[in-house]
Amino acid sequence: MVHRWRWALRGVCVALAWLLLSGSEADGYRWNLPAWVPPPVVPADNPMTVAKVELGRHLFYDTRLSADGSQSCASCHHQDKAFTDGKALSVGVTGEPGARSAMGLANVAYLPTLTWANPQLTSLEVQALIPIFGEHPVEMGMAGREAELFQRLQADATYRRLFARAFPQEARQGDAALFSLSTLTKALAAFQRSLLSFDSPYDRYQYAGDIHALSPSARRGEALFFGEKMECYHCHGGFNFTDNIQHLRLPLAERGFHNTGLYNVDGRGSYPADNPGIVEFTGEAGDRGRFRTPSLRNVGVTAPYMHDGSIATLEEVIRRHYAIAGRSTASTGQPNPARSELVAGFEVSEDEVADLVAFLHSLTDQTLLTDPRWSDPWSGQSPGAQASSIR
Repeated sequence: MVHRWRWALRGVCVALAWLLLSGSEADGYRWNLPAWVPPPVVPADNPMTVAKVELGRHLFYDTRLSADGSQSCASCHHQDKAFTDGKALSVGVTGEPGARSAMGLANVAYLPTLTWANPQLTSLEVQALIPIFGEHPVEMGMAGREAELFQRLQADATYRRLFARAFPQEARQGDAALFSLSTLTKALAAFQRSLLSFDSPYDRYQYAGDIHALSPSARRGEALFFGEKMECYHCHGGFNFTDNIQHLRLPLAERGFHNTGLYNVDGRGSYPADNPGIVEFTGEAGDRGRFRTPSLRNVGVTAPYMHDGSIATLEEVIRRHYAIAGRSTASTGQPNPARSELVAGFEVSEDEVADLVAFLHSLTDQTLLTDPRWSDPWSGQSPGAQASSIR
């Protein structure tokens, strides 16, 4: 009886999820997903629409969202780098570096946990507030300046049009409802959910039957990646190459956090005090050094690597970290005793490293990196035009 009730509940959840998807499509938004990719989960109070995504794109690239007009969301999330920034640590408007490397945004719609080390941050709408208004560290520096921010946006005729199209109900209620934290964060979240990446050479090889899409080296690397020698697929599996996943065909979200043995500062498994892992939020000793597993899609263009950007190349990630059972082994002489049991080390040749790297590069989606739908809509504007409106 319990078994039947579980399946009945699952059926109801799936049906409701498909209703949400249908609602999004009724509003004119199409995911245009390959048949092998399930639809993402969308909050009931923020359905996808074309107008909302377009507004979010303008906001994402707008430096007026920062205190001095010098930075936008895109300052730390460049399209040509799969929406990372190529830095070990991003720097905010005050020059203060962040604690961790900027994560890529490709397929963020499928992630139940959004950052390296905060398991409680699960909503894109909530997460959007942190870079704009956060103070530890300061990123865009708008804490306490909310009224000023919305004055900037309201003064722009482009935004008056875009906000009204994206939020017609709020537009009927007046500017206070139309230009608000709710509409701002919902638009930014909708744009980020639109950043889909499923057109890599590996996708064409694996799912479209294009046997010429991968080189012989990349095919050998595929065998290594999914083999028991290196065991990469245990944490980087599934269609998004991570063990953090949620979508409409999955009853419950899956979350993965792991200690890979990157550090062992005290010989007992501890990480640096400014980057201790999710233990900072859970308080559980077993969570020391555990960080969210990133997706490996587009990993070839998202260097440097690891949560603190401390490894420069994919070759080093393989040879000087995973092959030796965690980098802490080399730095302290002993592996981190709290590291994941899956990080056991392995013998690897130079040819095997080259093959595995070739496979990882086959996960790069040039469409994501170049599609104008996700590019800067302000790029035709004269330099400094946005910032001058702030001063």
